[in-house]
Amino acid sequence: MIRIYYKQDGKVLKEADVRLLGELQNLIWIDMQAPTQEEEEWVESKCNISIQTPQEIAEIESSSRYFERNGEITANSNFLKLTDGSYSKHPVSFIIKDAILYTYRQTDFASFADVVRKIKANNEVFNSGFDVMMSIQETRVDLDADLIEKVSVEITQFSRELMNTQKTNSDILLEITEMQENTMMFRENIIDKQRVLSYLLKSDSFPEDKKQRLRIILKDITSIIEYTAFNFERLEYLQNTLMGLINIEQNKIIKRFTVFSIAFLPATLITGMFGMNFDLIPMAHTNLGFMFSILFMMLSSGLVLLVFKRKRWI
Repeated sequence: MIRIYYKQDGKVLKEADVRLLGELQNLIWIDMQAPTQEEEEWVESKCNISIQTPQEIAEIESSSRYFERNGEITANSNFLKLTDGSYSKHPVSFIIKDAILYTYRQTDFASFADVVRKIKANNEVFNSGFDVMMSIQETRVDLDADLIEKVSVEITQFSRELMNTQKTNSDILLEITEMQENTMMFRENIIDKQRVLSYLLKSDSFPEDKKQRLRIILKDITSIIEYTAFNFERLEYLQNTLMGLINIEQNKIIKRFTVFSIAFLPATLITGMFGMNFDLIPMAHTNLGFMFSILFMMLSSGLVLLVFKRKRWI
């Protein structure tokens, strides 16, 4: 799918027919979402650009994430998407040539739809691909901040539930681990954008009058990175608290076993004494001997339990 945005009579208009590329003037943005091979080749031939393959876009080397050649800026960045209850990364390629922005992606993103709405609402603000590029980055950073704030709220609610119920099971530990994974993914994703914007800020091909806007976005990214670090520290604290509660519960269980083992030691001793093969054992040859030994064992164990109870060990 190809979406072509161009400016005419002060308004930003949209076309979906890629065959019009050779005829339209004042192009500002060409958005390629899961294009066909024929559409890619048409864009490359008519606009004289080179589009990387999906494998090249997904590479993590710095030389593949950002480079400039023949007045053409290529910047690749990962965007997060919530799918089936879990977050996944999807690469997006940005190409700027002759002040026209070309975006290549395989997935639909809410940030792109938000930018389209902004273009419709404020045509005069978008005069070139640089404006669209910065608007996409601003919108994406705002959405990332919302995701991180959402995780922060979940951490707060989870912390309160943990303190109130003091549940200690493996499911809670898995939930904390999942939140840690999401937080690390958010941090990695926002750092990736920080790197791309830093390259743009240093670029001689990027207009100087628009770099101040880049600096503001970078400041927002820095504050978000600090917030993710704070969230991760809170999750580590929760994890340590949960492990502490688990250790306390295990110690209580071991303590109970220890107390009951000690409580029955006197009874074991008495059993051993009355089980000896000697004729001088008291009441060994009487009819009440067995009942006396049972009563003696019960009294000895009960006395030990009573002592532990008074010392509040049980």
